[in-house]
Amino acid sequence: MTFFQRLKEGLSKTRGNFTARVDELVEHTQVIDEEFYDELTDILILSDAGVAAAERIIDTLKLQVAEKKVKDAKQAREMFKKIIVDEMKIGRPPLQWPMVMLVVGVNGVGKTTTVGKLALRFQEMGRSVMMAAADTFRAAADEQLKVWSERAKVPMISQSMGSDPAAVVFDAVQAAKARKTDLLIVDTAGRLHNKKNLMDELGKIRRIIDKEHPEASVRSMLILDATTGQNGLQQAKQFKEAAEINGIILTKLDGTAKGGIAIAIQQELKIPVWYIGVGEGIDDLQAFDAEEFVNALL
Repeated sequence: MTFFQRLKEGLSKTRGNFTARVDELVEHTQVIDEEFYDELTDILILSDAGVAAAERIIDTLKLQVAEKKVKDAKQAREMFKKIIVDEMKIGRPPLQWPMVMLVVGVNGVGKTTTVGKLALRFQEMGRSVMMAAADTFRAAADEQLKVWSERAKVPMISQSMGSDPAAVVFDAVQAAKARKTDLLIVDTAGRLHNKKNLMDELGKIRRIIDKEHPEASVRSMLILDATTGQNGLQQAKQFKEAAEINGIILTKLDGTAKGGIAIAIQQELKIPVWYIGVGEGIDDLQAFDAEEFVNALL
């Protein structure tokens, strides 16, 4: 099964909610009028695309339909699709090696599993990878990561539970430098209830990386659970206030009927989605492609 097929299958809940309603609207539209636009706006909002993004998409569609004097709802649908693709295309800086990838996110979003899948993914691309278990607050977090470490045959640096996460990162950076590792992936604690602590901790980790491994590029990736919808967007806003976030990894898209959250996140935060997860399998975490995503939806 190709990733596009897996994506289409993984987005089946969203397609049932979103695509079916768009198709029904187009089929029953004789005249493209305000009612047509209002219905499309509602469909977008109900898919968790967010009010601001929905209104911007529909405003753009109205302009294009008027300019091109479009009368056919099917043609308007294709224009609608292209506008969404354009809305979701946010530039991602190229990957530079060596790299340290800080993975942040609240507990329960699939953070540790995603770290493991990322390690496997980059290893398959021919990159040398190491993992650091810097989530020293959650019981058994390092044990969970160790399972992925063994599965991917990737070395893992850890310390005892309750250790200073920055000390784990220091050890990991030294090991990564000594072994000339391309990518060090750091699993961090998923705390958000105290933004100051989170900011201080991530700031300390970042200072250690900058001082000890200045030649490395640093990416902070936020893991969000797509099933949480607009709550996930609020989480992203809070993390963005607490730390520099370079990209989003959206997990569990197969478990939600509201995949429009991918549109809202990119548009409201101006942070690109780098990867999406549409299943439990290792291959179900893939690089995000706006065109493929929208084609799988519409």
